[in-house]
Amino acid sequence: MNIRLRCFSHIKYALGRDELTLELPDGSSAGDLIARVREMGGAALASIPVRAAVNQMYVDPVEVLHDGDEVALIPPVQGG
Repeated sequence: MNIRLRCFSHIKYALGRDELTLELPDGSSAGDLIARVREMGGAALASIPVRAAVNQMYVDPVEVLHDGDEVALIPPVQGG
């Protein structure tokens, strides 16, 4: 299945893109997607907490994804 991934802040900088399409096995969860993105981002994302929103709704990592879902990975809010 193909997932449209939107990246913000630390994730965007680590991956060098703000949006991409990832292919995942059927039955993959939001947690599986987060793990894949952490692998892609390497050390830059190792200690960054992330929340996932699927189709604009926050979900738990066990949420099963479906072909065509849009997932936003959102790190903690930054200020300054």
